[in-house]
Amino acid sequence: MTQTLIEKIVQQHAVGLEPGHVVKSGDFISIQPTHVMTHDNTGAVMGKFKAIGASKMANPRQPVFTLDHNVQDKSETNLKKYAGIEAFGKEMGVDFYPAGRGIGHQIMCEEGYAWPGTLAVASDSHSNMYGGLGCLGTPVVRTDAAALWATGRTWWQVPPITKVELIGKLRKGVTGKDIIITLCGLFNNDEVLNHVLEFIGDGIAYLSIDERLTIANMTTEWGALAGVFPSDEITANWLKNRAEFISKRGLEGVPSDNDGENGSHPRINHVRIERLITNPLKADSGAFYTKEIRLDLGSVSPHISGPNHVKIMTSLYDAVGKNIKIDKAYLVSCVNSRVQDLADAAKVIKGQKVAAGVEFYIAAASSEVQAESETRGDWQTLVDAGATPLPPGCGPCIGLGVGLLGPGEVGISATNRNFKGRMGDPTAEAYLASPSVVAASAIAGKIAPPFEFENSAPDGQITVNEKPETGEGSVRLLEGFPELLEGEIIFCYQDNLNTDGIYPGKYTYIDDFTPEQMAKVVMENYDPEFEKIVEKGDIIVGGYNFGTGSSREQAATSLMYRGIQMVMAGSFSQTYKRNAINNGFLVIEVPELLADLKSEFGETKLSVKTGWKMQVDFKNCKISIGGKKYPINPVGTAAQELILTKGLENWVKERINKD
Repeated sequence: MTQTLIEKIVQQHAVGLEPGHVVKSGDFISIQPTHVMTHDNTGAVMGKFKAIGASKMANPRQPVFTLDHNVQDKSETNLKKYAGIEAFGKEMGVDFYPAGRGIGHQIMCEEGYAWPGTLAVASDSHSNMYGGLGCLGTPVVRTDAAALWATGRTWWQVPPITKVELIGKLRKGVTGKDIIITLCGLFNNDEVLNHVLEFIGDGIAYLSIDERLTIANMTTEWGALAGVFPSDEITANWLKNRAEFISKRGLEGVPSDNDGENGSHPRINHVRIERLITNPLKADSGAFYTKEIRLDLGSVSPHISGPNHVKIMTSLYDAVGKNIKIDKAYLVSCVNSRVQDLADAAKVIKGQKVAAGVEFYIAAASSEVQAESETRGDWQTLVDAGATPLPPGCGPCIGLGVGLLGPGEVGISATNRNFKGRMGDPTAEAYLASPSVVAASAIAGKIAPPFEFENSAPDGQITVNEKPETGEGSVRLLEGFPELLEGEIIFCYQDNLNTDGIYPGKYTYIDDFTPEQMAKVVMENYDPEFEKIVEKGDIIVGGYNFGTGSSREQAATSLMYRGIQMVMAGSFSQTYKRNAINNGFLVIEVPELLADLKSEFGETKLSVKTGWKMQVDFKNCKISIGGKKYPINPVGTAAQELILTKGLENWVKERINKD
């Protein structure tokens, strides 16, 4: 059976599979990532870890702690928090990187935690960045991180996989940032929402690792759960250069456990690099992809995104014509603050000054990036032009520290997100662009080009593939897990039904709210009639991207407390899905059933008590309604365990007690 690159990586990190099981998209499996990174939120994960009764790490070499978000805050409270995280890391024997070393995602790459062909996770959505090095990086929620600390394992449902083919070569001056802005803007109707992307094509050979990291990082904003480039000669050369740099830098502070040559770096060493070159993972010919996207790199010209939305794309040519004046410019964050990014900006700005009335902020992705930029002279060039340096870290990208956008201000940034209010006041406007465009705009006092270029419309196409028929599947059921489940369908047609609609925000922080009270208010913002028609044992069928919005767990648990047996939908927000199953509440995607319900009941009533009786056959992976059958993805033993134990925390407690 053929597999994609993603499926092959997951296969190597799956645990507890049935003999002969070939991992495919849609499978619920237990995974053992090579590494799990947490940053400033390590403190919150520590609380969950201790609450479940854990006292030691299952594998101290698996977690990585990096302090990077609120590094400008020197208050006693924050310094105490940071000291507590460091002390806990030391007690547990975990690799720890203090504030000032850099952004966690950059450290994961620089120190070899994000290794080609492996799986690494982080309690941060920009773990996608590891895909630039051929590592499957994907986010987990804090409960997952605690479970990983305690057991080394968590669960994952392998997402749909889309192939993105990059052909041709970029024109001079066009960058990886322009590629991902173009992809986000060209395919901006959730085409890749909650997918994993595999990048292929002859155009990849012309992209540096820095550019690949930029593209992979912002697949998050495109809506994907991961974006992975192949491991090739450019990857190997980057790792070789990194190994040479480390040999000169020395191994002070690096754990002594070894995977190769005596005295070498435990992760980036010549033995591992040669092994990678000799046995690279590749997708099988004929592997199935849900969708295929193709972009001609030669058609890409400089673009900006915004204001206030990543998927609003404007060519730089058109933006210049709008004469968009700016107040602030930013060259910061994990997406575009590496050596080449700083060099591109310095080349544009050299010998000039930041425009009067404009504030220009710079922060390197890591202390090593800053040191290299200083050696090259690029850092000083930017400072001499009037840029304000900030410490290596996240800062203004997430609305922390100095330099935030004020009321009514306009900013242009080389960051990855420009959501309304994220970088400051909600009345401000934020645009995203490449480092060279940001630098040129800082000089001009308005959005401006760094060089003359030919404007062109990007040439991209998308193909949706029909999943091949595989016949009815069969899955092993654990003792106690029901083979059949029956219930009446409550149809809630709305796509993008958000967590505020399901569980109103005003109740979120009422700590003593009982399950009965939560059940009473569930869905009241979506449809006041819901409470009147729903009965215990019903099954909800919702629209696409069900549960989008905040990460509040109550949006899942309140439905469970109301007596809903499960939720089915066209698709789910990944965070909602994780929160639901982590609390022992099953959710299943059935887009074919959603289409039939919309055809039958339309979209006039928010909630419909359909009268349709559903039978769910978990063993044979199908549901039956009347005489019609619909296939469902197998609910694997990893998900079954969580349903039977009533959630991830209980599952972890059981494993701790067994050990």
